[in-house]
Amino acid sequence: MDGTPNSSAEITLDSVGKRYPDGTDAVGSLTLDIPAGELVVLIGPSGCGKSTILRMINRLIEPTSGRILLGGADVHAGSAVDLRRRIGYVIQNVGLFPHQTIRANVATVPRLLGWPKRRVEERATELLELVGLDPRQFGRRYPHELSGGQRQRVGIARSLILEPSVLIADEPVSALDVSVQASILNLLRDLQRDMGFSCLFITHDLATVEYLCDRIAVMYLGKMVELASRDAIFSDPQHPYTQSLLSAAVVPDPVEQRKRRRVVLEGDPPSPLAPPSGCRFHTRCPLHDLSAPACEETEPLLREFAPDHLVACHLVSPGSPAPRIAAEETVPAGGG
Repeated sequence: MDGTPNSSAEITLDSVGKRYPDGTDAVGSLTLDIPAGELVVLIGPSGCGKSTILRMINRLIEPTSGRILLGGADVHAGSAVDLRRRIGYVIQNVGLFPHQTIRANVATVPRLLGWPKRRVEERATELLELVGLDPRQFGRRYPHELSGGQRQRVGIARSLILEPSVLIADEPVSALDVSVQASILNLLRDLQRDMGFSCLFITHDLATVEYLCDRIAVMYLGKMVELASRDAIFSDPQHPYTQSLLSAAVVPDPVEQRKRRRVVLEGDPPSPLAPPSGCRFHTRCPLHDLSAPACEETEPLLREFAPDHLVACHLVSPGSPAPRIAAEETVPAGGG
């Protein structure tokens, strides 16, 4: 993994950038590939460009630069109908039709595509069973009769009914109770293993994805700042922003949680309309006392720190890991 697109990837973002007419640099030259069967988490704060990336993949907006490839073909040059068949979407608040039964909601897309009625019914039944909902018990119910977790299962079933090669999951569990989140995440992982689709999972909370993903891409203000395997991110985070994210992640052991301390970033995030010069994170970096003039003057490139571990930080280079950030002793992780 050297930051160049992988021709064998199921979906590839090749130097993709997006600048809006008002001058906002929402995404800057992002390169990311997701091989078949891999689950990649894209994480970052609100306003970092995650939603813009989703909208570009979905052909709702055009990228200003670069290409988005699906199976090697440019998604903006091919058929929109074919794109809808090959990419499934699971969103935070699943939009089910309130006047239709659950079975009818799941069957919406194949019905619109003109599938025979019997095939539609059989496929809807199959998908309801796959997501853990008994078709006889839930098929004739309406969305208001289901819990939030059950409605999300319906949304997953509907997104997978055409057997897409890629699933985009946009904050799919953030609106659910903590007790329900784990079951939905486990369901997604089991379905991915059994059906073999690639998955781009968009979130702002590292704690929910530690045991779910293969790789993690960390974004800040439109730029990717770190890309590595799950184990490397959680055991050896290099970018100061990644370190701060991990300090805020809640662990399930209450005794260990009380011992943890959170890295508190100073100030507010800069506006994408006027991003800082040099490293976009330097105005909030806890390592500012160690920063070099390059931090304020030159944008850091995404470079290989270790095999399959890329970091965009002037303070990090091969053989020279980033300093560990001293956490605030008075602010417990997960609070404040």
